[in-house]
Amino acid sequence: MTTEMKGRPTMSILREEQIKLLEMTHVTKTYQIGGQTVRALDSIDLTLHGGEFVSIVGPSGAGKSTLLHMLGALDRPDSGSIRFQGPGGLAEISDLNDEKQSEFRRHSVGFVFQFFNLLPTMTAWENIAVPKLLDGARMSKVKSRALDLLALVGLADRAEHRPSELSGGQMQRVAVARALMMDPPLILADEPTGNLDTKTGAAIMALLTDIAHQDGRSVVMVTHNLDAASSTDRVITLTDGRIGSDVLAGELR
Repeated sequence: MTTEMKGRPTMSILREEQIKLLEMTHVTKTYQIGGQTVRALDSIDLTLHGGEFVSIVGPSGAGKSTLLHMLGALDRPDSGSIRFQGPGGLAEISDLNDEKQSEFRRHSVGFVFQFFNLLPTMTAWENIAVPKLLDGARMSKVKSRALDLLALVGLADRAEHRPSELSGGQMQRVAVARALMMDPPLILADEPTGNLDTKTGAAIMALLTDIAHQDGRSVVMVTHNLDAASSTDRVITLTDGRIGSDVLAGELR
């Protein structure tokens, strides 16, 4: 995998060649805040395909984080359907019990966070191995896979470095590698370039693009950075819990 962005396929080609991975239908979520009912998501319809890099933009309070939580089974909708096409066929995520939702998150979703969320006492390769360790694997059994992923993100020479010995961009690369540890079909990234300088952020965007296009995964990124969003395949704008637009990134230029 390279970190240079190649020619981007058109959305029509992506959708013809890649499978439908996840589909949300009429998803609604409300919260009670200060005695008032806030509709974070208001009857959202959304389909994600393997092989596409999707960005979600919108003002604070628009529902971006709530939408990401729904996609990753971190929260349940009040109403509506979230269907996932996994190895065993279609599954209704919102109907899964807590144990099955936890299993879904471990095996089908990789998370990348703005603040990296690396364990400070672990080395780079050990941080990458964490998802497998939580799944019951032994450290000695997963080291080879972790080192391969570290090389994939261009940090083969940083295997024994702890987070305090890495730059922000290097820590985010470790976080991306960790998200790939379980080989999930869905990657969810929450402001992955928010704490990075422009050059480093562009490198992380190129890496995420490659993960989608070359590996056939669906990568979904929440961001306030419109420049970053414009380098994805598809940009979804949320306003007051509703999808205001869903367009090819090229249409923003």
